[in-house]
Amino acid sequence: MALIFSQDQDLSEVADEVRDIAREQGRWIKVASAFPFSTSAKNKRGIDKTDWIKIEKSTYDQCLDARDYRQKRADRFSDR
Repeated sequence: MALIFSQDQDLSEVADEVRDIAREQGRWIKVASAFPFSTSAKNKRGIDKTDWIKIEKSTYDQCLDARDYRQKRADRFSDR
């Protein structure tokens, strides 16, 4: 199973790609998007072409990785 913590609709293309790769490898995969849900939430849907998992905002926030994985500018040019 692939679980994406997001509501970003651009990731529906990623969900398709993941399923294509799994199919090519003869594997089964379920792709789901988990997102914060409340009666006051404006966006009440997950990523298209995925199963939607509604969770409380506090739980959603605890699952997010705050780390910035982008390379620092100096790091990108240091191996040249």
